[in-house]
Amino acid sequence: MNTAEKSVFLIHRSSLKKKIKRIFSAFGPGLITGVSDDDSSGVLTYLQSGTVFGFKTLWTALLTLPLMYSIQEMSGRIGYVTDKGLVKVIKEHYSKYILYFISFISAFVITVNIAADLLASGVIFEKLLGFSRFIWIPAISILIIMLMVFFSYQKFARVLKWLSFAMIFYVVTVFYIKINWLMALKATFIPSFSFSKENILLITAIIGTTISPYLFFWQASEEVEERDDAKVRKSLKKFLVTRNELKILREDTFFGMIISNVVMWFIIAGASNLANYGVKEIATFDQAAAVLKPILGNFAFLAFGLGLIGVGFLAIPVLAGSVGYILSEIFDWQEGLNKKFREAKGFYLVIIIATVLGIAVNFFSKIDPIQLLVYTAVLYTIITPPLIFIIMKIANNKKIMKGKTSSPAINILGALTFLITAFLAVAYLFL
Repeated sequence: MNTAEKSVFLIHRSSLKKKIKRIFSAFGPGLITGVSDDDSSGVLTYLQSGTVFGFKTLWTALLTLPLMYSIQEMSGRIGYVTDKGLVKVIKEHYSKYILYFISFISAFVITVNIAADLLASGVIFEKLLGFSRFIWIPAISILIIMLMVFFSYQKFARVLKWLSFAMIFYVVTVFYIKINWLMALKATFIPSFSFSKENILLITAIIGTTISPYLFFWQASEEVEERDDAKVRKSLKKFLVTRNELKILREDTFFGMIISNVVMWFIIAGASNLANYGVKEIATFDQAAAVLKPILGNFAFLAFGLGLIGVGFLAIPVLAGSVGYILSEIFDWQEGLNKKFREAKGFYLVIIIATVLGIAVNFFSKIDPIQLLVYTAVLYTIITPPLIFIIMKIANNKKIMKGKTSSPAINILGALTFLITAFLAVAYLFL
């Protein structure tokens, strides 16, 4: 390559890097929300579903896309328009009993989710490197806490975005195994459902891990931080929410939800192949990793483990951060990942305590990691309906939303989400 060709090559490479950086920087809280939805609990729930029912639950990936988008869009818009998190808005406009019920129940279930994700990562490290999970769980927790406390919001968000690429791992896998694509597509568009206890459990878990309350709190609060960051960056005295900004919010949210559900579809489809290895139900991580054996052989567990660790490192900060936002807004503490520890001590202490409680759950009880991950998803479905109801009321209150209320289409999808989650919660508890 001569000097002129080399110069042209370097210019093109520089231009490509700038384009990629510009596109990537345009992704906001919606992307992080979407990919963190596929945490360890989600991955194991989808794997269990594909193993037990094959393609029969693929339709849930299609069904939940518009449902989760509608609620996340409402949550994000509430934060962006009001410049307040969900809990703060509920506190200002609704009964304190509603506030405490929703907030403390949500914080409890989210903390259980933190415990489940920490346990999954600890078990993976134990199997890969030989040391006890009771060494790895605190070590992982300390690392995550340090990232959240000492990184600026911009740097922390950048880390979370890069970790989101761990999701690609699950998609690529399916193209290397033999599945019946025609049957898979048919199962996606033609629902199959029975009222067996096992089916209701897994469908409830799928809905719960896909439409998760912690994501509502997280996205609303992160949109507030995005807005505040933009105000400081642009030296604005007053921040005006324009149609274009809400359009960007909707697009970012929808993009994140699409990524989440595409990954979900591929995990379920890939897990259907586990029957070829005699796996009828996932009871261990080794069985879960067997989906990768056709292409990776003895390296299947390594690849699966690294993927699960990646999503764990992505989701645990989101989970702990959600608890931080919830309790900070109840007690009027300074909050936000864009603030230093000394500026928001209560917020960061809640994050630390929630993570420590997650550690404690694992140290003081003998828990099966697979069961804990699945039942965490079920718990989410049970607490989701009342929260969706409140979000819809806020999103359609002209005074709170300053005229920027939900569209009819979003309201229809939101109502449908409420009815489906309420039905599944009742069916699981009483059938």
